[in-house]
Amino acid sequence: MTIEHALLGFTAAAGLLTITPGLDTALVLRTAAVEGRRCAMLAGAGICLGLLTWGLTVSVGLGALLAVSRLAYAALRIGGACYLIFLGAKMFLRSRPSHFGHGESTLPIGENFRDSTPRWFGRGLLSNLLNPKVGLFYVTFLPQFVPAGVNVAAFSMLLAAIHAAEGILWFLILTHATGLFSNWFRHPQVAKTIDRTTGTVLVGFGVGLMLDRSR
Repeated sequence: MTIEHALLGFTAAAGLLTITPGLDTALVLRTAAVEGRRCAMLAGAGICLGLLTWGLTVSVGLGALLAVSRLAYAALRIGGACYLIFLGAKMFLRSRPSHFGHGESTLPIGENFRDSTPRWFGRGLLSNLLNPKVGLFYVTFLPQFVPAGVNVAAFSMLLAAIHAAEGILWFLILTHATGLFSNWFRHPQVAKTIDRTTGTVLVGFGVGLMLDRSR
């Protein structure tokens, strides 16, 4: 496999993975619909930083620990499941404000964009880093696209950077599309329905991760 073929093949495969509906898409869509596009892109940036972190971890060989250590995998799996269940339950149960302010953000009264910055970035980052399946995917997926004769660590990071860039592009498309319906999404009952639906999805992901016995 040449470097060009490896890059083209990975870009296509990672692109298909990126647009496949899943936890990341659900989190960004919900955030864009209810909190606004800026908060959604902060969550997306956190997710993509998580991808880069997993890429770095795999490139230096630490990610292989998840593939061989049941204890390490179980600890990360349980931690990630608990976080997703907590985040989903919080979204499901939280009450919505009776009215919203002007502008993109629809944060509850008393909160502002500055306060939400680390919160949404952190949520995106943690939802990715605490998912051991992302680590296992990188351990098994990246090596297939590393051609012979290259610096494995550097090339693995390049592949992770491509994946992260595709993620940012996809999140930009999602948030822009969501922005077209922002007035409708800001209706309190619609926002509450989105919160409860996404909360249920996150709890479902968390329970599924908790009960996972695939290894």
